[in-house]
Amino acid sequence: MSPILRFLDELYARHRECRDGNVATYIPELAKVDPDTFGICVATIDGHVYEVGDSRHAFTIQSISKPFVYGLALDDHGQSAMARKVGVEPSGDAFNAISLHQDDGRPLNPMINAGAIATTGQIVANSAERRFDRILAMFGRYAGRALGVDEAVYESEARTGHRNRAIGHLLRNYDVLVEEPTPTVDVYFRQCSILVTCHDLAIMAATLANRGVNPVTEERALRAENVESVLSVMASCGMYDSSGGWIYDVGMPAKSGVGGGVVAVLPGQFGIGVFSPRLDKQGNSVRAVRVCTELSRAWGLHQFNPPYCPQTSRRHSYSCADRQSTRARCRQEVECLRAHGRCIRVVEVQGVLSLATTEPVVREILACRDGLKCLIVDFQHATGINVPAAGLLADLASHLADDDVRVLFTNTSRVPTLAHGLNARLGENAAAAALRFDSLDLAMENCEDDLLRSAEPDGLTAARAIEQSELAAGMTPPELAIFASLLQAQHFTSGETVMRQGEAAHSLLLITHGVIAVHVGDGPDGRRVASFSAGMMVGGIAFIDGGPRSATLVAEGDVECASLERTDFESLATSHPTVYARLLRNIAVSLAMKLRLSNEHLDLLSTRQR
Repeated sequence: MSPILRFLDELYARHRECRDGNVATYIPELAKVDPDTFGICVATIDGHVYEVGDSRHAFTIQSISKPFVYGLALDDHGQSAMARKVGVEPSGDAFNAISLHQDDGRPLNPMINAGAIATTGQIVANSAERRFDRILAMFGRYAGRALGVDEAVYESEARTGHRNRAIGHLLRNYDVLVEEPTPTVDVYFRQCSILVTCHDLAIMAATLANRGVNPVTEERALRAENVESVLSVMASCGMYDSSGGWIYDVGMPAKSGVGGGVVAVLPGQFGIGVFSPRLDKQGNSVRAVRVCTELSRAWGLHQFNPPYCPQTSRRHSYSCADRQSTRARCRQEVECLRAHGRCIRVVEVQGVLSLATTEPVVREILACRDGLKCLIVDFQHATGINVPAAGLLADLASHLADDDVRVLFTNTSRVPTLAHGLNARLGENAAAAALRFDSLDLAMENCEDDLLRSAEPDGLTAARAIEQSELAAGMTPPELAIFASLLQAQHFTSGETVMRQGEAAHSLLLITHGVIAVHVGDGPDGRRVASFSAGMMVGGIAFIDGGPRSATLVAEGDVECASLERTDFESLATSHPTVYARLLRNIAVSLAMKLRLSNEHLDLLSTRQR
């Protein structure tokens, strides 16, 4: 059994014997419910449901309907228009109190009856019947199924709802309602009589937690921009005149109903539905309040006591003077990068980026901007970014671009909001340039190439003569001539496989022009793990030990190589032993350098994962 379900079972058992409170009697039909029914349900924002007890027992939604109908009215009219009809201030009064603004007669909030009736009257429709049809369909989108009405409860409410009718006429007096109020009040009675289950409430709450999208059906029930408004009034006014104590103790937006239901929302995580008809003096389910309080404390759900998260989203920050890409380069290029690489900075970010956690990252970048020529922000370890954080990074890119600093964002597939922010701030072309590289390593290679071109105009070239290669190091002109006489020219086109993993090795290749990439896996489709530039040797391990090729090498662009066959190399041992010894030493030095580079990147990887 799931530990969550086991905990809910224990919670249900602990509170099942509670007999405190009484069922509602002011609506005669509600007095007939079984007071001992009790259900608990939790739904996640990916649609998984945990439920115990009478979670499928139907009851009327009552005042829990209020925030959802308010959301529909917001969708119909927008926040400004609704603010002119209904306020959002807690009343501190009972749910059926006549709490209106003294100046214009607006109800104080949509969670009291006056505000709920005013809200129902704002639902766009050309008749009362059509208005209720729209409300019922809206609840179906939240619950993920068609819902109906308990006609007996509706008739009971209609027979006894004189105070609500009086409220309707008072609202008409202030032009909060602009039509005959009786049909609107009747629709309000019907919406309160909609039948739901504890399971429905949890899915409805999870829909709010999921920014208005039903996590089971994936149907949108409420516009995303209106979710925070609905949750806000639930947090401040949702639990009748005990809303202050609720938000203090439980800390989640919630709404109760005199039918015995309570719905609670933990934004971005899950929704909770609890049903038990026995009510306290404020009209809230006794068991439901106790269950939600215990859930909040046990699971740390209080919104004002969030789990610890880093004060910054930065994971690592370093310059190319300290760590370079996996490109294997000749000695003079490596020395140049170590001498001048501080003008290239890499910042790796992590987690879900918000404005609060991104601001320290931006501040740190700006603090070391002197001499900065290229900034790479990598999102490999990020799981999301909100709109304000994306806008902040886009503003940073724009600001640095004005100072001729190149900004690149890599591994951004899981943060599409960033691309939207960059497009809005920088324009499509500049945004595309900033997002050019999927891989951090490719971006680093590109920035390193730019640095080498500017720092050593003659140092970085796509071509290297044989005498400039690592295999020719220390050779005298006669030795170099002997070595060169054994080499055979080879050409590879862009994307062509140079060596294939697992094949027999008969030759060693010296790159004289272009770049060769190392792929682990199935040929060019495998994962790119390193690359070699002109002047570097490739294929040395299998060439020396006679084993199969350990990786697949692929040409990136047109590549020229000089090939040394193993038979020619071995013949040097007897014909020209000094040349053989020099080559053997240079091969060993090259392999040691590559091993050292691999160790540095393994160390970096282990540091990133700590």
